[in-house]
Amino acid sequence: MKTTAVVLDIDGVLVDVADSYRRAVVESVRRVYGETLDRGAIQPLKDAGGFNNDWLVTDAIALYVLARKQGFDQDVSTFAGRIADAGGGRAGAKAVLDAELSAGDYDAVVDAFDPDRLRTVFQALYLGDDLFAELEGDEPPFDAAGYIHDEPVLVDSETLATLTDRYAVGVVTGRPAAEATIALDRVGLAVDDDHRFTMDNWEQGKPHPYALLTLAERFDADRLIFVGDTLDDVRTAVNAASEDESREYEGIGVLTGGLTGDEGREAFESAGATAVLDSVNDLPAYLADRE
Repeated sequence: MKTTAVVLDIDGVLVDVADSYRRAVVESVRRVYGETLDRGAIQPLKDAGGFNNDWLVTDAIALYVLARKQGFDQDVSTFAGRIADAGGGRAGAKAVLDAELSAGDYDAVVDAFDPDRLRTVFQALYLGDDLFAELEGDEPPFDAAGYIHDEPVLVDSETLATLTDRYAVGVVTGRPAAEATIALDRVGLAVDDDHRFTMDNWEQGKPHPYALLTLAERFDADRLIFVGDTLDDVRTAVNAASEDESREYEGIGVLTGGLTGDEGREAFESAGATAVLDSVNDLPAYLADRE
């Protein structure tokens, strides 16, 4: 029998971040620049790829808002599509604006763009006063309760018990390590440091396959299942399969994040998902049927 390892993303898989990370994205831009986009703008950017953490999504929305002040009139979906064509991520967003704006207008956008301030505001909103002081090592710039406390658990304890009893379980997330630990503690999942990859020990980020390739080796697994809520999660597994033909890698999408319904299912399948599940709680039955 093949040895199977299960690797889980956190956001949109184990916890719901609609009212935490995603709220912090749009509110950070509003606080810094006086206007923002609604949360519906986040998913097209996520789908474009290269936004491994929500600080980068915040940057892209800030760049869009600043560019709009200079006359940039593409809608968000078109902007996101152009970012994907430019290679994704913040660099892709800048490349699109550089190509579309005059030199003077682009310089005005870049001059006003302040990713360090955006990150500080984001962390203050997300963490709240006490956690900001603890994790950032500084006084928060303003009082906030912390959106981190508004993250409903998506995974059942029975699901985690079944997975950890039957399989080697790891975690790959775009979160900073400390915030990953908070979420894992909340859901009740213990994962050794050697079996988790976060922003702090994975320079490349999704969809680069390094984390999955490394975990497959550490688990000595013949088959690795990666469960995530974004297209880049699935692309990470697809890239790992292309890199390592000695093992099987499967990317499974769940419809509990930004991608939902038939449209989300089709998007996952187009990205190369082996399966699309309504929730991570459907994973044990899915794996049992495949054994």
